[in-house]
Amino acid sequence: MTDVAAPVPSRVVLNQGDIDRALTRIAHEILEANKGSQDLVLLGIPRRGYPLAVRLANKIAAADPSVDAAAIVGQLDVTMFRDDLSHQPARPPYPTRLPKSGIDNKVVVLIDDVLYSGRTIRAALDAIVDLGRPRIVRLAVLVDRGHRELPIRADHVGKNLPTASSEKVRVHLEELDTVDGTPVNEVVIEAGA
Repeated sequence: MTDVAAPVPSRVVLNQGDIDRALTRIAHEILEANKGSQDLVLLGIPRRGYPLAVRLANKIAAADPSVDAAAIVGQLDVTMFRDDLSHQPARPPYPTRLPKSGIDNKVVVLIDDVLYSGRTIRAALDAIVDLGRPRIVRLAVLVDRGHRELPIRADHVGKNLPTASSEKVRVHLEELDTVDGTPVNEVVIEAGA
């Protein structure tokens, strides 16, 4: 007889509509902070930061028709720059892909799904230094759950979610996640053990 773990209780805190509204607001905040779309580059941090960056680029292009959404999006893998690799499960690196225009003297907006300890963003800043010299680096996250270990804050936040350290925040995006074969867009909080 095998023991089956009881399902972890969870609650949906953002549904598909909430995520879409949050991304629309963030896209407009990015344009406002940048005073337009000039020299803008969105770098998504794998896994879920990249699809969010693509969605934001499309929203920015919808607000400013002069923007080619595909030309301003890139992916920044930070795996080898993390200072906590020995404490994390092994995961394969993802390719870093920069827009053709590069990042030198650009306004780079790092995009991630959840801001927690700040260690992923610290690693992203180290990775950027190896790739070029942006004029400005900003941070946009779908969820800020607090509990920072480093002095890092987001410039653009979809939702601040006060959480207990024992809780888990899970972002499910249709580009990567399905439930029973159906793509899903939601943010859930799972109770800690």
